[in-house]
Amino acid sequence: MELDFQGISFVANGAAHEDLSITMGDGHGSRAWYVDFMRLEVVRANGFLGSVAEGGAVNFRNVKFNPHGNGTHTECLGHISPEAHSVNELTIPILMPCLVMSVFPEARNGDQVITERELTLSASQHWNTQTNLPPAVVIRTLPNSASKVGRNWSNTNPPYFEVEAMRWLVERNVDHVLVDVPSVDREVDGGALAAHHAFWTYPDNPRRQSTITELAFAPESLPDGRHILNLQTAAFDMDATPSRPVVIPCNQN
Repeated sequence: MELDFQGISFVANGAAHEDLSITMGDGHGSRAWYVDFMRLEVVRANGFLGSVAEGGAVNFRNVKFNPHGNGTHTECLGHISPEAHSVNELTIPILMPCLVMSVFPEARNGDQVITERELTLSASQHWNTQTNLPPAVVIRTLPNSASKVGRNWSNTNPPYFEVEAMRWLVERNVDHVLVDVPSVDREVDGGALAAHHAFWTYPDNPRRQSTITELAFAPESLPDGRHILNLQTAAFDMDATPSRPVVIPCNQN
């Protein structure tokens, strides 16, 4: 498998793909924004029993979850706009060149901030940052821990993006940002959502085909550098949907 971007080849190296999604289950998985775990409820109605273990013919359950607070999810412009926009309306390429970057958030007044400086430093190890970046970037915060896949992020003030960092990505024509934190903005910011607004350049020049994927997890086995991304989204007609970003590792020479 091979893709070309700006004259640079992204060539799959044959290694196993890396699934960056965090599994949601009944009573387990990562969560944020003070929501409970995803819950399953057996349907019991009019003599019907949706549980084979309890004697029913099939398993038939209702699911309760919040797409922003439970597991890996992809958002569109509709997350911050009064107008209705749906992830399901977007045309997301099946395969995209992507750049995986690891960054150390900077300590600022008790916060951990992902800065333009850190993005530039990380990206420049694998790319000419004076040109457009690949259309998708995966940003892994350091230190990286497998505990992220089951963490309750509520009331922990996770790392977030400074506005200048988001503008830096937009200026380099990045359309799809994937992060391992619950939001690109500060957990408590008075409703400003400044980084979201900067990425979607809303309301001045809305980027309707751009997405933000949050609560993705990039394991240590996936090295920084050039790779190929398959961003899978569920067909939910709303501003955010559970998603499964799959990265196909590529040669780096």
